[in-house]
This record gives sequence, C-alpha cells and structure tokens, in this order.
Amino acid sequence: MKKLLSLTLCSIFSLSVLAGCTKTKPVAELNLYTWDNLFPKEVLDNFTKETGIKINYSTFDSNEAMLAKLESTKGGDYDVVVADDYIIEMAIKEKLAKSLDKTRIPNIKNVNPLYQGHYFDPKDQYSVPYGAGIQTIIYNPDLVKIDITGFDDLLDPSLKNSIGITNNFRVIHGMSLIADGKSVNEENIEAIEKTGKKLLKMAPNIRLIKEENLQDDILSGDISVGLMYTSQVTQACVANPKLKVVYPKEGVGFGIMAQFIPVHAPHEKEAYTFIDYILRPEVSKTCFENVGYYSTNKEADQLIDKKYREFLTLPSSLKIDEMEVMRNISNEAMETHARLWTEFRSACGQ
Repeated sequence: MKKLLSLTLCSIFSLSVLAGCTKTKPVAELNLYTWDNLFPKEVLDNFTKETGIKINYSTFDSNEAMLAKLESTKGGDYDVVVADDYIIEMAIKEKLAKSLDKTRIPNIKNVNPLYQGHYFDPKDQYSVPYGAGIQTIIYNPDLVKIDITGFDDLLDPSLKNSIGITNNFRVIHGMSLIADGKSVNEENIEAIEKTGKKLLKMAPNIRLIKEENLQDDILSGDISVGLMYTSQVTQACVANPKLKVVYPKEGVGFGIMAQFIPVHAPHEKEAYTFIDYILRPEVSKTCFENVGYYSTNKEADQLIDKKYREFLTLPSSLKIDEMEVMRNISNEAMETHARLWTEFRSACGQ
C-alpha cells in the first residue's frame, strides 16, 4: 500500500512539474503602439493564430504624446509604432527609429511607389507606409443651401451652428492658410495671426470640434457639414452615398501614416514578422476597408470591395506632387498656432 501511494505521489509530482514547465514556457510577444482601432481585430487575431505571437496593443491620443513616450524609453519598450509622417521625421532625427533590414520584409515590394521617398524618410530607410489621407470637406446637400467648393465657403452665414471640424489646429489653420495662398507650414507669424483672425469669423458656424467619430455626427444630422479625415469621410459616405465630398478648390493637405521599429525594440524579430504580415495584399485590403484610409499597397487596390474602392484609393484628379504635406515648424510658429486655436475654441464655445 505504501509502495502504491509512493508511486502515485511520484506520478502527481511529475505531472505537476510538467504542468509547471508548460506554464512557464516563453510566449512570443509584440508590443504595438499606435492610435485606438487602427488595426481590425480580425487581422490581429489571425496574426496571433498564425504566428503564435501575442500582441500587446497600447494607444496614444496624439503624435506628440507618442514621441514623448518614445523619448522617455530611449527607443525601447515598443516593437512597432504607427504614426504620422512629420512625427516620424522627428523620431528619425532623434535616432529613436531603427534602420530597417528590408530583406526581412519581402512584402515591402507591394508598397505603392507614390507613397515612398517623401520628405520624412526620403530613402525609405526607417519606415513602411501604412495608410494615407487628406483633409476633406463633406456635406449633406439636403441640409445645406449653398454649393460648397472650398474652405472659404465654410464662412458663409447660412451655415450657422452646423459645422463639425477635427480638433487639430495644424489641419484647420493649414487649410485656412492654403485658402489664403500661403503654405500649410507657414513660418511667418503675421500670416499665422491673419489666419487666426479669419477663423474667428467662422466661429458662429461651428457646432462641434472633436477628433473621434465625427462621421457619426453628420450621419445623425447633428451637423450638416464636416471637415474630416479621410477615414471618417469614407465611413460616412459608405453609410450615406448621398453625402457630397469636396476637395477644396484652394488646395488640399496630404499626409502619410507609417510603421517603424524603435531603435531598442525588445522583440525585433516579431516586429519584422508583423510588418511583413500587414503588407500581404489580402491583409492590407482588410485593414484599409476597416480603417478607411487610402491604400498604400498597390497589390491590395484591386482586392478592395468595389463599394469602398473609390474612397480608399487616391482620386485621379489629385496629384501628390501638387499637394502639400504637413512638416515640423518653429517653436514660435507652433506657439502662435496654439494660442490662436485656444482663442478660436473659446469663441466657438468649445
């Protein structure tokens, strides 16, 4: 009996050890850092299912917050970051981004050359495009009495308390500067002050200033006009094809989002695996259809569902070399923008 008990205990002990080993077996991980909802859940789940790599998804609410975090960790903690062009330029200058080994990203061949070689990474040495967009006006013709063709039309008194705009002063001030024949990256303080005064004339027309889900407000009828990001315009137009999209006659701003690997990423191998996975045409197609930005993957373009395709590929009437991209500007210019934006928001009751 004692012998049998001893054997039983040994068996239990052995199973416990095996179980313990199983529990402590290392699990591959990837620390992804970007905006909320930038990747469809099904894409992330399928990546983990296929590779066994667990994704730890962390979010930021502004490019500047991302850079500050990356600076505090000295380019560590995170494995893949997705952010906007101008902030990636800063990360590169601060040596916070890793120079990529493109032999480890075979699907990089799928990237549309239109979105490569831009100012923030001219040799495409550090980043891989994920999506692109422009700042667009959208309106409901059933609720608007005028024909909107450009930014200056948003000052029309008939639009009182009916406009929703994104909460980004570089975007809004930039469009106003373009309308005045200036650069979106204007450094002249007097010119920036002038656009601030001009925006105050639009204040009575502003109903909402917000960053997230502005498309819901035009769909509900809470606003009749919106100045939104490409992703929001796409979602609104798919839900209500009667809405009109306006590429401002004065000119438009253009931007690219891209993925990069921080210089001291703790899981470098997994980072390369993720970036290459996202560049698969069928995976990119799913991402663009869900997120709503312009496709930067030329092999994914024809896979995109026809009901989305016109919204997810750059219109032929727009030429990238004729559009202006947002760049970093002087501290004095930024401080002027910030002060004027505070005054504008106050005038709007926001």
